[in-house]
Amino acid sequence: MSWQLSWQHWPEYRLLMRLDKPIGIYLLLWPTWWALWLAAEGVPDLTMLLVFSLGVILMRSAGCVINDYADRNFDGLVERTAQRPLAQGRVSATEALQLFTLLVALSASLLFWLNWQTVLLSVVALLLAAVYPFMKRYTHLPQLVLGAAFSWGMPMAFMAIQLQLPPLVWYLYLANLCWTVAYDTYYAMVDKTDDLAAGIKSTAILFGRHALLIIILLQLNTLLLLGYVGVLAQLTAVYYIALACCAVAFIYQYRLAVSSRAGCFQAFLHNHYVGLLIFSGIALHYFFFSV
Repeated sequence: MSWQLSWQHWPEYRLLMRLDKPIGIYLLLWPTWWALWLAAEGVPDLTMLLVFSLGVILMRSAGCVINDYADRNFDGLVERTAQRPLAQGRVSATEALQLFTLLVALSASLLFWLNWQTVLLSVVALLLAAVYPFMKRYTHLPQLVLGAAFSWGMPMAFMAIQLQLPPLVWYLYLANLCWTVAYDTYYAMVDKTDDLAAGIKSTAILFGRHALLIIILLQLNTLLLLGYVGVLAQLTAVYYIALACCAVAFIYQYRLAVSSRAGCFQAFLHNHYVGLLIFSGIALHYFFFSV
């Protein structure tokens, strides 16, 4: 296979990596930072912070590329995705695969700064990122696989800093998994009509008319699990105030989503602030109360 990547196509590669839409980076970065601060019990080492933050950007970009490669014959059938570079033929399938390989290679180079136990865990992250785009063809739960992928940076962060995986990290993992399924169901509700016509599966289709109720239950479970994380980590009132603000944010999202498809998309985007709120609660606790 000849090398086809060209600097002249950078504007299209930028769109393919979704760098013009950083919401995915935020939704992956905030939980990773939750874990880094909790594992370090305060501000993490600068090297760890840079390695994991760059890893988030690179792997999210790689995930977007392989997602569009997998959906290149479907995106043209969905209104929201019809103008993507691969769907329009402005980037070839070979270019997409080579760009994905390059991004994964750059991500792999970051592993030199991590211990071998964390390197082993990173294999799971790569597998999850690679299989997720194909799940919507075989299961109505691709959002669950996305949640598993978006949460895997948490055990990696704890292993990199503490060389162990305490129970706290798995409660944190489950909380983020529930949160991801909830907000990505909002996202899937935007495309529900087109997905049905194209034969694409999602939780929005699986949940049907009960989708909003199930999202609320997932969000409630997220808050309960995060509350228990606070107990295990001995976090103080500032963290629980942040969780209370998240509960208000979830109510606001419901009010947005109940109105229209456009409202569902706005509810999805609003989760950036939820991630920020939780991070703020954790970071402020350690800023004011760390010994």
